[in-house]
Amino acid sequence: MNKTDLVNEIAAKAGLNKAAAKAALDACLESIEQALANEDKVQLIGFGTFAVVEKEARTGINPRTKEKIQIPARKVVKFKPAADLGK
Repeated sequence: MNKTDLVNEIAAKAGLNKAAAKAALDACLESIEQALANEDKVQLIGFGTFAVVEKEARTGINPRTKEKIQIPARKVVKFKPAADLGK
């Protein structure tokens, strides 16, 4: 499912036109993005939790040259699905 399919599903299930459904989805995604940018956790009961975590610096291997490289520390977004998601 892509974003267009999701907008169509939201429109059908919420009884909205596609423009309103797209605006609602965009607002939702923008709110989640802003919260993660502020390093806040976003918990959607019954769906899952988005959180920003710090990955430590580590040594990796370039698969082409087999040379060891240093991978710097960085922040990444993790998603932990709710226990009953997909049932």
